[in-house]
Amino acid sequence: MRFNPEGEARYRFQLALEHLEDAERSVRSGDYRGCVQYSQLSAENSAKAVIATRRVPSWGHDPSEELRQAVSEMGSEFKGRAERLAIIAAQLAPERGRVTYGDPMRMLTPRMLYDVGAAERCLSLAKEAAGIMRELIGR
Repeated sequence: MRFNPEGEARYRFQLALEHLEDAERSVRSGDYRGCVQYSQLSAENSAKAVIATRRVPSWGHDPSEELRQAVSEMGSEFKGRAERLAIIAAQLAPERGRVTYGDPMRMLTPRMLYDVGAAERCLSLAKEAAGIMRELIGR
């Protein structure tokens, strides 16, 4: 199968938006762990949508370095916004494991880790990431 940059970017774009919708629905229903989980997935896929305009994104959960490399090929006008997207993706990446396993060292389950404030902070970052994604790939 050949890499189709437009198709991959479109797929990741849609995936990011669907996860963002799930995050919004989760916070409204009081599922704060779910909101954090979907916010992380949305930010990850927002970054991967931009990466996909240049190369196949990796399967890793922190695409920040990969994004920085891809944007270096795009031109200087994108670097500031792409750097912000990379920061958001890196900031939310550790939540991928925490929403699944919690914090075993402190014996806290995933549901115990998150409250409305944490969920809203993560959701805000995911919304910002999706906005940047839209700017950078023009959709």
